[in-house]
Amino acid sequence: MFDGPEPIYVQIAEHLRRQVLDGTLAEGDQVMSTTQYATTYRINPATAAKAFAQLVDEGVIYKQRGVGMFVADGARERLRERRRGAFFTDHLDAVLDEARMLGITPGEVVRYIEQRGERA
Repeated sequence: MFDGPEPIYVQIAEHLRRQVLDGTLAEGDQVMSTTQYATTYRINPATAAKAFAQLVDEGVIYKQRGVGMFVADGARERLRERRRGAFFTDHLDAVLDEARMLGITPGEVVRYIEQRGERA
């Protein structure tokens, strides 16, 4: 499952962020423990712990001592806000630069997006 070029702990953190964003993990849901992650995905428990620590620092999950890790209140909205800002610079700017090189006008891009939105 974790076979990307990034370190495994980064992939675990991103996987959990995506689960929060897409609603697979809702606020208040318990997250698999580091031991469960290590056993399920055959990784070092310290690797899972590093991913969880990163998510705690970001306010995505919190630890309830003796019980486990849970998705924090407001986590989905915090993640959305962070990603919305980065979306345009990280993704759309490159698309618009490529479109400009290909002679595609901003109007054509907008029409395409609107058509795709109608089909979605």
